[in-house]
Amino acid sequence: MSETKEIKSEARLSMTEAIGISTGHGVGSGILAVPFLASRNSWLTFVLIVVLAYAVNLLLHVMIAELSLNNGGAQFIKCFENELFKGKLKKIATWIAFGLLGLSVIANVSSFITGSAAVLSGWLGVPERLGMVVYFIAAAAVVFFGMKIVGVCEKYSVIAMAAVVAILLVATFRSETSALPSKFIAASNVLALYSMISFALSAVMSVPQVVKGLNGDRKRITKAIAAGTGVNVAIIILITFMTLIGAGSAISENGALVDLSAHLGGWVSVVGYVFSLLALSTSFWANTLNMRDIIAEQTGWNLRLAWLFASLPCLLIAIFRLQSFVGLARIAGVIQVLTGLGIILAYNRSRRRIGSSAICGRWGTLPFQILVIVGSLAATAGSVISVK
Repeated sequence: MSETKEIKSEARLSMTEAIGISTGHGVGSGILAVPFLASRNSWLTFVLIVVLAYAVNLLLHVMIAELSLNNGGAQFIKCFENELFKGKLKKIATWIAFGLLGLSVIANVSSFITGSAAVLSGWLGVPERLGMVVYFIAAAAVVFFGMKIVGVCEKYSVIAMAAVVAILLVATFRSETSALPSKFIAASNVLALYSMISFALSAVMSVPQVVKGLNGDRKRITKAIAAGTGVNVAIIILITFMTLIGAGSAISENGALVDLSAHLGGWVSVVGYVFSLLALSTSFWANTLNMRDIIAEQTGWNLRLAWLFASLPCLLIAIFRLQSFVGLARIAGVIQVLTGLGIILAYNRSRRRIGSSAICGRWGTLPFQILVIVGSLAATAGSVISVK
């Protein structure tokens, strides 16, 4: 039996900060894009897909936690290098994986910047490109100061978002409402919805941060992941419900609360805009922090330089974007969900190498690994099909 590696981290996280990082990674473009796809399915289909996606994603996240724990809290690429890639092509395969994951994060964070610019434009009338630059400077500054500051900001942002959701729920019921969708349109819409919900629940890149920040404490890691994913499920259901009954057929691809705020108007619209900015910011912080660490691990650069290369390209891609907000979110989902396949293969080898299972136990055995792989393939297929 092999021993797990020592956990080293730039800072330690409290339980609420770890939950905040796990929650904040998922609350972003995915959650705000779900209502549009939910409007193209029945409400019952939406609820069933949420339950299924939660179960599969929870399994994936605890497997990732164990994989990272077995490798000293390392990020994905280093885990792949240690567990998956062998022989003469090891370095080449590592850098290809690094490039693909980097492309996913750039598309992902670009969608956050694009979505935030849409919020600032709708709220304050700020020109789109100026909004991108202003938002980027404010959001990137948080990550510049490191993991502990990100954890603190994530914690208080999640608390603020919960308060905003409560306010919006009351305001929605006090306005004119529409019926929930009840018609089945096409199987492709169901698959696309599953893909986006899986993407919205995904905090895969933040799991190593939780492992490191909680110093490898197995029980606290599991609780933080389960709680973070559970909070995301609750927010997805509430945001989708409010948008569907509030905005009705006026749901667009610009992000849920932009549509809901336009419908409600007045001071309530400001609350919706604030939620959107908080949701996008928490995901921006989590993604760029994780990419910063991946770049530092692979290149040996200091964290400041790695931070610059993790964040600046995202602004440039957003400024010259060719896709809508939802389009960028779906592109990011393709590579990131596919990464799950490599993660499961690496986990399988790591579990056998260690000879025991510190976190997953029987839930990490081969049948459940296959279930996660099938879920990842379905989510990837849903990311590229058209919605009717």
